[in-house]
Amino acid sequence: MNVSYQWLSQYIDVSGVSADELAERITRAGIEIDVVQNRNQGLDHIVVGYVVSREKHPDADKLNVCKVDVGAEEHVQIVCGAANVDAGQHVPVAQIGAVMPGGMKIKRAKLRGVESQGMICSAKELGLNDKLLPKHMQEGILVLPSDLTIGTPIADVLDLNDHVMEFDLTPNRSDCLSMIGAAYEVGAILNRPVALPTTSVEETGEAASEKVRVNISADHACSLYTARYVSGVKVGQSPLWLQNRLLAAGVRPINNIVDVTNFVMLEYGQPLHAFDAAQITGGSIDVRMANEGETLVTLDGQERKLKPHMLVIADAEKAVALAGVMGGENSEVTEATVDIVLESAKFDGGIVRKTSRQLGLRSEASLRFEKSVNLEHVVPAIDRAAELIRTIAGGTVARGVVQQQVGTHERQVVRLSLEKTNRMLGTSLTAAEVQSILERLVFDVKTVEEGMFEVTVPSRRGDITLDVDLIEEVARLYGYDNIPTTPIEGTTTPGSLTKSQRVRRAIRRLLTDGGLHEALTYSFTHPEETKLFPALAGNAKPIALAMPMSEDRSVLRTSLLPSLLDVATHNRNRKQEDVHLFEMSSLYLTEEAELTKQPEEKLVLAVLLTGNRQQAQWNVKPEAVDFFDLKGIVDSVLSYLGLSGRVRYEANRPVGYHPGRSASLYLKADDGEQLLGTLGQIHPDLQRTKDLADTFVAEIEIEALVAQADFTIEYKTLPRFPSVERDLAIVMDRQAEMGRILEQATAAAESWLESIRVFDVYTGDRVASDKKSVAISLVYRHPERTFTDEEITEIHGRVIAAIEAEGAELRK
Repeated sequence: MNVSYQWLSQYIDVSGVSADELAERITRAGIEIDVVQNRNQGLDHIVVGYVVSREKHPDADKLNVCKVDVGAEEHVQIVCGAANVDAGQHVPVAQIGAVMPGGMKIKRAKLRGVESQGMICSAKELGLNDKLLPKHMQEGILVLPSDLTIGTPIADVLDLNDHVMEFDLTPNRSDCLSMIGAAYEVGAILNRPVALPTTSVEETGEAASEKVRVNISADHACSLYTARYVSGVKVGQSPLWLQNRLLAAGVRPINNIVDVTNFVMLEYGQPLHAFDAAQITGGSIDVRMANEGETLVTLDGQERKLKPHMLVIADAEKAVALAGVMGGENSEVTEATVDIVLESAKFDGGIVRKTSRQLGLRSEASLRFEKSVNLEHVVPAIDRAAELIRTIAGGTVARGVVQQQVGTHERQVVRLSLEKTNRMLGTSLTAAEVQSILERLVFDVKTVEEGMFEVTVPSRRGDITLDVDLIEEVARLYGYDNIPTTPIEGTTTPGSLTKSQRVRRAIRRLLTDGGLHEALTYSFTHPEETKLFPALAGNAKPIALAMPMSEDRSVLRTSLLPSLLDVATHNRNRKQEDVHLFEMSSLYLTEEAELTKQPEEKLVLAVLLTGNRQQAQWNVKPEAVDFFDLKGIVDSVLSYLGLSGRVRYEANRPVGYHPGRSASLYLKADDGEQLLGTLGQIHPDLQRTKDLADTFVAEIEIEALVAQADFTIEYKTLPRFPSVERDLAIVMDRQAEMGRILEQATAAAESWLESIRVFDVYTGDRVASDKKSVAISLVYRHPERTFTDEEITEIHGRVIAAIEAEGAELRK
C-alpha cells in the first residue's frame, strides 16, 4: 500500500514529523516501511506557462517556435518539437537553469538558428511514471488545465512536493489497505486524533428504490449489498487534484467516474464499482452464484468461463460483474454513459480469493475483499463516492440507499487482564497506561473489575479476536525497545530429529560422500512425462495445475526420474557427460479425475548414473557405469539403514526400463513383502529420445525405509579362532537368479557362515550356451572353538545340497 504523506495529512496532523521520521516510527510500531520515495525528483525553476503563439520553425518541419508567458516581465521564446503543442495551452515550462530529473540542465540554446530560452516538458520529463498516466498525458507535452495561475511552480500544481511511504503489510493488517486505516495507525503512534472525511450527500429527485432493486440470492457469499443511483453525469477527465492523489498511490486515472470509485477505495479500503444504468436490464441487481457454462467478458477484454462456485452480480438477463474481482464489459461506464448505479458491498473473502486465483485475475478490489473489508465502511464509502461524483461529474443523486443485509453485525468484545499483560510482556504497566494505549487505537475500553478490561474492537480491526491480540497492540505501541529483557524460565527439552529426518539426512550424507550430486528439480512436468515410469505411481492420474507457467510444467509429477533425465540431458548438451545424481522429493498421487481432497504425497529417492565411473588416466582406461554400479549404491543405502538382509531383487521389466537390465526391489516386513522400488537401465527408445549414453536409474520409496530402518549398532568381539574357507564352482541356467542361490546357501549354513560372495562368473566354450559357471567363496567360523574336519564337511554338504535343490550343479 502506497501512502502519500500529503494525502495522509488530510486526516491527521503530522506537523513536526517528517516523512522519514514517521516511516521510522511506523516501522518500530510493527508495520515495516520498505521505502520512502520523494516524488519531487528535482523540479526547481519549472513553472506553469501559457503558450501565447505558435509558429512553424523556418528551417525544420517538425519544430515549432513558441512564445510563452511564464509570469515574467517578458515572454520567452522556446523551440518545441512536440506535435501537440499549440497556442492557448497551459504547459509546464523548464526555465534557464533548471535541472531535469534525468540530470539534463536547461541552458540557453539555438536550434537550427533559432534561439530557445527553455523547454516545454512532457509528463515523463517531469519524472512522472508514464505507465500510470492517461493516454492524453503520455503523448507529447503535458497539457495542463486552463484555470491554473501562470508562473505557479509545477511541483505545487502536480502535488509533487510529497513523499510516498510503501507499507509492507502482513496479511493480518488489512486495515491499513486504506488511507483512513493508515491514519488510525499513525494517530495511535503520534497520539493525535483522526479526522474522517464528510459523507453527507445532497440528494434530490425521486427515491433510488424507484430506479434500481437489489436482491441477494447467494446469502452465504454476501452479507451486505448497497446501491445508489446517480443520473445526469458527464463522463470526462478528472480534476487535477484527484489525478494527483491516484498517481501518488500508484493508480492510473481513467475518467472521473472510475477515478472517484478508485479514490474512495484507497481512502476507505472499500472497493466500489460503477455500472452504466442503461445496461442494467430491468433495473434489478441480483447477487447470485454463476450458472454452469456462463461466460462474462470482463473489463480487460477477456472472456471468462465461469463456474458455479463463482459469485456474480447479475441483472434480469445476464451477469454484469464478477463480484469483488472485476466488472463486466457489458455494463462499463463510457463517455456515452448518462446514469450510473454505484455498488458497495461486503463479499465473502474465501469465494473472492478462489475466483481470483482460478481465473488468474487479481485486482486491487479482490486484494481487499480477500482479506475481508470493514462492514461499517460499506455505506459511508458509497455516500462519499456519490457526493464526489455529484460534485465532479455534475450528477444528481437519487434519494436513499438501496440495500439488503443478511444477518446482524456486532463488534468483537474481548476481555483483557492487566496481570496477564504484564506477565507476558515482562512489564509493570498500570491500568491507566494500558487503557490509554488502547484508547489511542480508538478502542472502547471499560474497566469491569480491578485489573480487568472489556475492550470493544472496531470492525476495521478484524485481526483482533483474543486477549493476546490486544497484548500485542499494547506491546508495539508501548515500544518494543522499552520492554525489559528478562531471562527465560521453565523446563526446557533438547531438540531432536524425527526418524524420518534421521533417515533422509543419513541417505543424503552417504550419497554425497560417495561422489553423487544432489539435484533439486521442479515438481511440475509435462503430462506425457507422467507415463514414462508408472511403477510407484500405480493408477495415479496426473494432477493439472490451475495456472501453469507452460505446457511443460502443467501437471504435478508422479515420478522423479523424468526430471533427472532432463538434468542429465542439460548437462550432456554442455559437454558434461559423466553425470551422477540423486534427488529426494515428493510424488503427488491421486486416483480422482477431479480433485476433492488433497493428493497423497509420497517421498521418494531417485538416483541416476550415466557416463563413466572413472576418467581415463595414463595407466587407466575409462570405465562406463553399468547396472551393478547402481545396484551397489542401492545396496550401500540399504546396508547403512540396517536392511541389507531384508530386501529381495527380482529381475523383471518395469515400464520405462530396459527389458533385460532392470529389476524390482521388495522389502520383507512382518506383514509380508512390499514393493520398495525399481532400478535398471532406461529403455533404449527413451535413451535415444533423450540423446543419452547408457543411463541407469533407481526410484525407491523413502517412507518404507523409514518404517523399517534400524540404526542399532551391534559390536562383536574379535575372532579368536581360525576360519575355514571353501570355494565352489557351480553351473546353472544363464537366466537363473544368483541371489536366490546365495539366500538358500546362507539359510542352510545357519549361523556358522561368516560370509559368502561371488568372485567369478564364466560363460564360454567350456559350458553350454544356455549355462553359466559361477565361483563362490564361503567362509565358516565357530565363535568358541576351532571347527573339526567332520563338522565342516557336514555343514558344507548341507550348503551344496541346498544349492543343488535350486537346479544348480557342481562344476567338474
